[in-house]
Amino acid sequence: MRQDIPPMTSVRQITQKKRDAWWTVLLVDPVATPLVRWTAVWTRFTPNQITWMALFLGLGAAACFAMGSWTWLLAGALLYHLSFVLDCMDGKLARLTGTGSVFGAWLDYVFDRIRVLACAVALMGGQYARTGEVVYIWLALAVVFLDMLRYIDALQIFKVRHEMRKQIKARAERAAAADNAIELAFMEDLLRDNPEADTELDDAQRRGARTGEVPRVAADAATPEAPDVAAGVPAQRAARSRADRSVVDLHREFRSRFPWYLRARSFLLRHRVRTHLVSGIEFQMAVFIVAPLFNAIIPVTIAAGALLLVFELAIIYKLQLSTRDFARTIADFDAQERQRLSREEQEGGDLSPEQASAAARAQEEAGSR
Repeated sequence: MRQDIPPMTSVRQITQKKRDAWWTVLLVDPVATPLVRWTAVWTRFTPNQITWMALFLGLGAAACFAMGSWTWLLAGALLYHLSFVLDCMDGKLARLTGTGSVFGAWLDYVFDRIRVLACAVALMGGQYARTGEVVYIWLALAVVFLDMLRYIDALQIFKVRHEMRKQIKARAERAAAADNAIELAFMEDLLRDNPEADTELDDAQRRGARTGEVPRVAADAATPEAPDVAAGVPAQRAARSRADRSVVDLHREFRSRFPWYLRARSFLLRHRVRTHLVSGIEFQMAVFIVAPLFNAIIPVTIAAGALLLVFELAIIYKLQLSTRDFARTIADFDAQERQRLSREEQEGGDLSPEQASAAARAQEEAGSR
């Protein structure tokens, strides 16, 4: 028995995500979180061992689905839900005990894909064997395709956003080298600690439009432990000016087009529910739990797939608008750099080689766009 596991209130804070799928928040966390604490206190199970158990239960669900009859579908749905509970427990146990690993994250991801593939083939194959309807073959292909699309899309969007942040930080570092540093905070970082950060910034900017005050974000709104919140500022300067941060918001155009989104998001986040209401998790639960429970494989799978595509297209559209905000942010950095170099040229005469190189680079980048 371990004595270093905190009480349940602390376990919830440590293990539960601040934003999660509504299925997880409502139907999994109330069961998984107490089980995680019990597992940490009374057993020697590791997160990777729980990942393996989740896979075995998932394969058991696939075996039940393959039988085809409604009784077996019910058993498969129950096993799939239990498999998903274990799938959530491995990450929670890793966070609670500090035993997470890169390999464990990879194992969890790969086993998830294996479970979905096996259950999709078994569920639709069992129904095809029972009815002979070819539509089940197409549904199996659609389920596997949509699951892969969802995770590939998420990976690529992450890469694009990472590259945008990287380029913005490079501009800030260039400004820092010229003693014109700006301490940056990215809005998505601030939102992790304060779900109202973008609303507060919008209010500050509206006040600034009336009073001339430059909108800033307070230091306590930022994530203190995140090393990438501030970019391009030496440590000693960051310590002096941490109260003032210029916020880079790559979702401003999206919010301006859909002002109701902030109210809906704030309501959901107060309940820890993310705005992506139909993600890969909800899609899987609809196909492998809801559809078998109601013996309505075809209509539920089609409806869930359509909703998943709608939300994926919304995310892609949001990314497109973010790239426009990114282009405007970079253009603002370049304009500020050109203005600075122009002032230095007027005040000091000839430019140093470093300044001349920076000016040429800024002009070249502006011309390339």
